[in-house]
Amino acid sequence: TAEVATKPEVTLGDYKGLEVPKSETEVTDEEVEAEIKKEQEKNSRTITVEDRAAQNGDTATIDFEGFVDGEAFEGGKGTDYPLTLGSNTFIPGFEEQLVGANTGDHVEVKVTFPEEYQAKELAGKEAVFQCDVKKIEAKELPELDDDFAKDVSEFDTLAEYKEDVKKKLAEKKEEEAKNAKEEKVIDAIIEGAEMVIPEAMILTQQRQMADDFAQRLQMQGLSIDQYFQFTGLTREKFLEQMKPQAEKRIKTRLVLEAVADAEKFEVTEEEYKDELQKMADAYSMKIEEIEDMVGAFEQKAIKSDLKIRKAVDFVVAQAKEKK
Repeated sequence: TAEVATKPEVTLGDYKGLEVPKSETEVTDEEVEAEIKKEQEKNSRTITVEDRAAQNGDTATIDFEGFVDGEAFEGGKGTDYPLTLGSNTFIPGFEEQLVGANTGDHVEVKVTFPEEYQAKELAGKEAVFQCDVKKIEAKELPELDDDFAKDVSEFDTLAEYKEDVKKKLAEKKEEEAKNAKEEKVIDAIIEGAEMVIPEAMILTQQRQMADDFAQRLQMQGLSIDQYFQFTGLTREKFLEQMKPQAEKRIKTRLVLEAVADAEKFEVTEEEYKDELQKMADAYSMKIEEIEDMVGAFEQKAIKSDLKIRKAVDFVVAQAKEKK
């Protein structure tokens, strides 16, 4: 005898005419300005400041050494450290005390380590840092004018560039709203459906997701073991973290397959050929080459995916958005 996990039976609830919250797609002037500000920051240049004191946003290059109860502590010393004031990367209260300092100044910075500080022997203790300010640098932003628009885009005027930024933001929001609606509709269908997912099925999905993640890491020159070392995770904990997402993926696939069956969706030969052509275009190959590579199993998988896509389009088109 053998015990195997079988594909779960799905009993669908309502899947037509579902009501889901409407996503906001209007682009505000503030969002356009923020996007242009990002581009302005990207095109900034760094200048050395000698005629004024350090301000928030400046980068101060400092030598520092920290003391607790008059004794230097491990890890409390740095040389030629570039600290961006206002970045909140140092202990709370540290950066604020360097604002107003000039190049060449010696500044005594007094702080208290947070109670939950990572180094337990320093948590909650008062410390004094002796700091020497060696250099102050500031970002110089380009003027927001027609010349700036010409430098960062194909447009001749700032007004045209702003209009293009607004258009692209609107397209991005529309795409995000479409994806959000799709997810909300599918979540509602899952919630209304009845099914029992075998643990073996979830574990298989978890392992598949872990393997995919490991492959993506490898493409970045990092092994999964190195990732575990850096994050402190074990493979068991990693798999456990993936469990909710794995279960969601399975349920999504199952309910959409059930919708496709209920609506008797089929994939025509023309639709199948169109999909092969898209694959051929993506890989710069001829469709005949793709056809030679696709076996019976792959053909079935492609047609199944196309049916799923039809189910998604159907339930989203049927759904109603409410404000």
